Amino acid sequence: MEYARLLDIGRTHIKRVSPRPLGERLKRFLLRRVLPYPRRLRPLLRAAQLIRPLVPHALRRHIPEHSPPAVWPVPRHARRALLFEGCVQPLFAPGINAAAARLLDRLGIGVLPAQGCCGAMSHHLAAEAQTHEHMRRTIDAWWPRIQAGAETLIVTASGCGTMIKDYGRLLRHDPYYAERAERVSQLTRDISEVVAAEAPLAPAVGAPRRIAFHSPCSLTHGQGLAGVTESLLSRLGFELTPVADPGLCCGSAGTYSILQPALSRPMLRAKVDALEAGHPDLIATANIGCYAYLRQEARVPVVHWVELLG
Repeated sequence: MEYARLLDIGRTHIKRVSPRPLGERLKRFLLRRVLPYPRRLRPLLRAAQLIRPLVPHALRRHIPEHSPPAVWPVPRHARRALLFEGCVQPLFAPGINAAAARLLDRLGIGVLPAQGCCGAMSHHLAAEAQTHEHMRRTIDAWWPRIQAGAETLIVTASGCGTMIKDYGRLLRHDPYYAERAERVSQLTRDISEVVAAEAPLAPAVGAPRRIAFHSPCSLTHGQGLAGVTESLLSRLGFELTPVADPGLCCGSAGTYSILQPALSRPMLRAKVDALEAGHPDLIATANIGCYAYLRQEARVPVVHWVELLG
């Protein structure tokens, strides 16, 4: 049973037969019109970061600290891949994709940035027209480099990866984009799939050894990659601490933590308690939404696992 697709149908049906109150519709409209657009989000985020030291802790934890732009290595290998940047991740945590680019460079793969929004946020908010607009726009941006021989589209945010891998299905009835969308889906790989298939690596010097790994729902269920990252980290010498109920969602779930805080906060606290029960040096995850949300509650550092190797 493909529950995610049933949810998609359900969201669209509910939106049609039972419209939300005006305030809820406005909130969702603003999310769709700001978060997927870096040029709109950047000044708002920077303003929030400037006043971050002055606001109460309960509000401060929702504002990520400012991170300077990260430098990517210059592509120098015959093998070329596209590395999806995403819309929120370059602003919230630019070091993640830069670490992935360095890691792939060490594996002999030169990467080029693939910009754009995958459309997942609009899709989960039942905004079908905007979802298709994002998908077509990103396909148009990536297509020349795919034709030029990019062997893979690599994604470090598992939520985005789940969405892009579904492009072929979502645009299967589009007379112009169906074939291209299917090609993009076939080329898309989570970063863990690529690294696990390449030569062994040594852990980064000085990297913490005890890790609690949170496998995002989008990685475990959306992409069916349960255990891939955990096996890779163990093979590289990291000690993974035990986590009770590892399939438990952290509560981020795209915009769920914003739209349903009363439901998502208890999920976050339960997840952090489970992750920290084994006294890890840090928590590692594989999706920007989980990364940002876990940081609000965790008492140990939270990283994307590629930052341990890149």
